[in-house]
Amino acid sequence: MSLLHILTLFFLALAPDNSVKNSKVSVLVLGVAQDAGYPQIACQKECCQKVYKGQAQPEYVTSLAVIDEDSGEAYLFEASPDISKQLKILQEARLGKPVLPNGIFISHAHMGHYTGLMHLGREAMSANAIPVYVMPRMKNYLENNGPWSQLVELKNISLNAMQDNIWIAFENFSLRPFLVPHRDEYSETVGFEIKGPNKKVIFIPDIDKWDNWETNIEDLVLDCDYAFIDATFYDGSELPNRNIEEVPHPFVVETMNRFRGYSKEIKSRIKFIHLNHTNPLLDPGTQASQNVLIEGYKISFTGMRVQI
Repeated sequence: MSLLHILTLFFLALAPDNSVKNSKVSVLVLGVAQDAGYPQIACQKECCQKVYKGQAQPEYVTSLAVIDEDSGEAYLFEASPDISKQLKILQEARLGKPVLPNGIFISHAHMGHYTGLMHLGREAMSANAIPVYVMPRMKNYLENNGPWSQLVELKNISLNAMQDNIWIAFENFSLRPFLVPHRDEYSETVGFEIKGPNKKVIFIPDIDKWDNWETNIEDLVLDCDYAFIDATFYDGSELPNRNIEEVPHPFVVETMNRFRGYSKEIKSRIKFIHLNHTNPLLDPGTQASQNVLIEGYKISFTGMRVQI
C-alpha cells in the first residue's frame, strides 16, 4: 500500500461530519485512550517508547462532551484523570465560554472514568456544587468513601442519581443511561444514548464481550447515527503476560466480524474509542488502522466533532 493511499485513508477518517447543518448541538471527543492513557505508566514497550521518541502522539483518556450552542451549556461524559487538559479543549471549542461544564455524567467507578473528580476538590479548584450524574451504587460509593465523600460534604459536587433506561431531558437534547455487563467492583456500569434535535449517539466506553450482553449491539448501531464503542484491544495478542479473561472487552476484530455483512454506511457509524496503549489503532500508519478504515469504520480522535 502506497504512502499516498495511507494518507488518503487517514484524512478521510479525520473528515468532519457536515450532514446536519441546522443543529447547534454537537458531541466533541476529548480523549480516546484507555483509563491509564497513552503512554501508560512505566511502559517499556515499543508502543509507548514511540511517544517518548517523538514518533507518536500522546492521547488523553476517553471522554466526550455535549455542547449546546443555543443554550450555551456543555456537559462532560466521564471525569478522566486528564480532565484539566480536556476542559481547556472544551473551552476552546466553545470560543472561550466558561471552562466548567454544566454537569458531568459518570459511567462507572474505574480509574479512567471518575478520578478526575479530585480536581474539583479543595486541593485544586474547590468547585461549587457541580452536578454529577451517577447510578445508585456509584452515588453510594462516592458518598461513603474518601476522598470522594469530602467532595460531597464540602459541596464541591452535587450528586444526581440516574436510573437505568430513564431519560433525562435538557433544553435541546436528552439522554438515557443503560446498564452493560462489566467488572462492577464498586458500581454499576452504563453506556449512554444521547439524542439531539436530529441525530442519535451511542457511547459505550467499557463493556465485556458482546455475547455477555442481552442487548444486540447490531440493533443499537442500526438505530443510531454514531456509535462510540469500546475498542480497548484490537485482538487477543496485546497482553501476552496477562489473563485476557480478566479484561474481557470485545476485540475490535470481533466487532468487525459481527458487522462484516453490513454496508460501509452502517460500519461508518462506529467510531472506535477507549484504546489501550497496546492497541495498534493509536498509530494511523499500522496495518490494523488501515484495515479498519478500508472496511469503512472510523477511529475516534481527540477533537473529532459531530453534530446531532
